[in-house]
Amino acid sequence: KMINSGDGGSTKKRNIVSRRMFILTAAKVIIFGGIITRLFSLQINNNKKYLNLSDENRLREWRLPPVRGDFKDYFGNIIAGNVEIFQLHVVPEEVTNFRVLMFRLRKILNLSDNEYRKIIKKKNSQKPWETLIISNNLSWDEFSKINLYLHELNGAKPVLSIARNYPFKDNYSHVLGYVSQASVEDINRNEIIKNNHVPGLKVGKTGLEKTYEKKLIGTNGVQRYEVNAFGKRVKELDHEKGKKGENIRITIDTEIQKFLTESLKDKSGSISVMDIFTGEIIAIQSSPTFDPNMFIYGIGNEEWKKITKNPLKPLLNKTLSGLYSPGSTIKPIVALSALENNVINKNFKVRCSGKIELFGQTYHCWKDKGHGLMDLRNAVKQSCDTYFYEVARLLGVDRLKKTAEDFGLGKKVLENSFLEEKKGIVPSTEWKKDVIGKNWVLGETLITGIGQGYIQTTPLQLCLMTAQLANGGYKIKPKIIADKNQMNANQIKFKMKQNFIKNKFDKTQNLLDRTQGIFQNKENFFTPLFKDKKNIEFVLDSMYGATNEIMGTSYSSRIEDDFYQFAGKTGTAQVKRITEEARELDLKTSEIPYEDRDHALYIAFGPYKDPRYAVSIIIEHGGSGSSAAAPIAKDLFKLIIDRHQLRENKRNEINSEENV
Repeated sequence: KMINSGDGGSTKKRNIVSRRMFILTAAKVIIFGGIITRLFSLQINNNKKYLNLSDENRLREWRLPPVRGDFKDYFGNIIAGNVEIFQLHVVPEEVTNFRVLMFRLRKILNLSDNEYRKIIKKKNSQKPWETLIISNNLSWDEFSKINLYLHELNGAKPVLSIARNYPFKDNYSHVLGYVSQASVEDINRNEIIKNNHVPGLKVGKTGLEKTYEKKLIGTNGVQRYEVNAFGKRVKELDHEKGKKGENIRITIDTEIQKFLTESLKDKSGSISVMDIFTGEIIAIQSSPTFDPNMFIYGIGNEEWKKITKNPLKPLLNKTLSGLYSPGSTIKPIVALSALENNVINKNFKVRCSGKIELFGQTYHCWKDKGHGLMDLRNAVKQSCDTYFYEVARLLGVDRLKKTAEDFGLGKKVLENSFLEEKKGIVPSTEWKKDVIGKNWVLGETLITGIGQGYIQTTPLQLCLMTAQLANGGYKIKPKIIADKNQMNANQIKFKMKQNFIKNKFDKTQNLLDRTQGIFQNKENFFTPLFKDKKNIEFVLDSMYGATNEIMGTSYSSRIEDDFYQFAGKTGTAQVKRITEEARELDLKTSEIPYEDRDHALYIAFGPYKDPRYAVSIIIEHGGSGSSAAAPIAKDLFKLIIDRHQLRENKRNEINSEENV
């Protein structure tokens, strides 16, 4: 029994061991099989997936900022271009220890406490995965240092980028505007900015830079690099170039633009120059101005406060957004309107004693003792207020409004190019009722007739008004973007002549055509704005007398040489009502507080015998147009006329290239 018992126990033990070995072996087979299957899956089935992940672990891709298109002046000079700059980027979530990294960067770049605080504040205001720009414009030494210590700067990315550059600085600040870092509003409002956005992208904020953003911005480029374990670039593997934005050529002559800047130095005001046939803006400047390069990397608080708190408002484009009473520069239009509406003729006379009384209100002429007996030409020439009070009374404000608007007042001149441009106001009886809720009174008609009261114009509107008088009274299309297919002056004159003949021989049909044109073609350019051509000729002759004859208000600024001779009209716009006490004191301009001094205005065209250019000048608080504004025109017309042939040669060159 003992033997049998012993044999059974051994068998049982063997069976247990055998089962365990089987289970263990099976487990090994299963585990080994799982490993084999997994390895097969990783190496065969998912080969491409993990190959890509492996590549991504050693490859990096950077979207490059789009290269912005250039602005060029009429002669092809770059007035807004691009320069290469070095930047330093950091993505916080890719950084092991941000504080340690910033400690090292602070030492390498010698960051001030204020700069360091700004970086930390910016980091805390954005998402961890968003790129943080540590420096917008590294020097070459700083860029080299960063690359030298890059193995210690985990997460830091030195980047070669592009920045805007304005080589002519303050000469074009109000025309071109400026670029600055894209805001959330910019990104949300503009789909093209959104699609091309990269950290630090600069977009247009004002002026032509903003208006033509879609054409200028371009598209992103892409760079792919192989990097080591520290993220340092080893070599470039691929570079896809983005598409540069469109280059835009404008009509402005830089040499004349620089002259305007110098003429307005230490003054507040505006000067505009326009071709009276093509409508091309030859130069426009608003003063004071600023250097747009300051905004590219972010303007400092101190500089920003200095600009925004300047009472002369350097950020305001006075040429397009400044609203001024036109003063006596409106008188040629008042004279034309009265003649066109047969209210008076050129021999109509008024005796000026220095003032008139109307319903208990006294209306003064600028000449205390009066001008004596005046006819229309002498009234324009000597700028007699009393004469134009009477003309305005007979004409009425509503008919004056129609003529003024026909010649460009109260309407935007370049609305498609400048979002900030203002319309101004040419009042009427209906306008006052609608806007102010009161009836028009006769006294308001009188002061409107000398360019005071509710009437408000921009300097560029006055330039357009002058241009359309000087070209013989025809509507033109003002432009600041150069047109390769622009007709030359002779072609435009021929078109004007055709329209004049059509008016003269078929007035009924022309009236119908003009009526249809209002509804079918609002542009309707090169059509007459007058009923009788002799009325335009008379007004231009009167402006000649105002500048080139004794007793003319701008006689001291005349040029006797026919080649440069110009004609114009001065204006003085009150900014504050003159009290009887102030009138009796008869203070000189220098004795009046600056902010109480009148604005000085001047409009002109030249050369007189064969007009081609119109000018408007406004000097804020300059005192009088004859002393502060008109003298600038003398040297300005010499420069414009001297450069005329250069401009025409360039036009012919461009037209020849286009034909080829």
